[in-house]
Amino acid sequence: MPEPAISPFVPRAELSWRLDRLRAALAATSPEWRLAAVMHPVNLYYLTGAMPNGVLLIPRDGEAVLFARRAYSRALEESAFPDIRPMRGFRDAAAMIGSMPETIHVEREMIPVAHLERFAKYFPAQEFAGLDRALGTARSVKSAFELELMTRCGTIHRQAFEETIPTLLRYGMTEAEFATDLLAAMLAAGHDGVCRIAMFGGELFLGSVCFGENSLVANPFDGPDGVRGFGPGVPLFGSRERRLKPGDLVFVDCGCCVAGYHTDKTIVYSCGEPAPEVAAAHARCVAVQEAAAALLRPGVLASAVYEETVGLLDEDFRENFMGYGDQGVRFLGHGIGLHIDELPVLAKGFDVPLEANMTIAMEPKKGLDGVGMVGVEDTFVVTPSGGRSLTGGLPELRVVAPSPAL
Repeated sequence: MPEPAISPFVPRAELSWRLDRLRAALAATSPEWRLAAVMHPVNLYYLTGAMPNGVLLIPRDGEAVLFARRAYSRALEESAFPDIRPMRGFRDAAAMIGSMPETIHVEREMIPVAHLERFAKYFPAQEFAGLDRALGTARSVKSAFELELMTRCGTIHRQAFEETIPTLLRYGMTEAEFATDLLAAMLAAGHDGVCRIAMFGGELFLGSVCFGENSLVANPFDGPDGVRGFGPGVPLFGSRERRLKPGDLVFVDCGCCVAGYHTDKTIVYSCGEPAPEVAAAHARCVAVQEAAAALLRPGVLASAVYEETVGLLDEDFRENFMGYGDQGVRFLGHGIGLHIDELPVLAKGFDVPLEANMTIAMEPKKGLDGVGMVGVEDTFVVTPSGGRSLTGGLPELRVVAPSPAL
């Protein structure tokens, strides 16, 4: 049975802290900012505790106002935000603005062009500057409220991966059957069932569930592992054709969500004793994660975590590390929270100092020809003593004995 629910309602003091963080981030990147307009549902939830169809207007010299076109009554019920008003359209929201500023900061990475054009009809600024980096910076450091939700999420994740998965595997089952059983178990334990992606066009349904070589299949998602999924139209979840057989690796890289907050975790299982070279490659990935996790301390540059760990790998191991063939990515880990993919990014050139209570999913992985992907992933909190895992830890390549085929 799932544990008692944590309240999903965001306290008013928490909302004030979040809005202050956004204002500070905007002041640091755009000192002359005058007005910000937030429209994406996830960012609205972060700043107001509700997800209406509408806009949050944040003037530099004034109080923020949330205008809700749809679900106004629900926003009043769920949100502790101090000023929520109904609107029929952007014309109503624009009426609160005196003189229109020349520049308005909006979520350029999130808002479709047509939606921005509808907004611009009543907010005719000369420029629509990007708000995304400031929002990402504000969201990157988690409060005690957020960490409590992510800790619950990580507990569900750990139990599902370390305890439940070995009981679900049976020879002859398809990837899709296994993924369905896993999703059902995680939902019963308290997983909300969604995995939100910030990247444009990004989709994720549970995650990557693969047997053997399917974890090497090229994937449009910006991650090191692949997945064949249902097919070209839905390269997600798991294949309905690929069946589990003795000697397979079972690669599971899935998100978990509680009250909108995610953790990310990967475990690789071996159906029988793995070949020595497979076990050795996996162990090397684990060593990379342990070294990188030790560097997750306030003040350490995100780029330094990447360079000090990946830079120590020899050229032979770097081949197909963090992706197989053209699937390679240029990061070692990523921030996580209301989206699976957030700031900061552990990558070369991301010269941003880590801060206490940032949450980062670390995922060193390596593709092996004809075998599949090995490696590990856990979600960590940045602390003065290094990364603290929220998702447990089962670093070894776990040997399992699936049940016989039905």
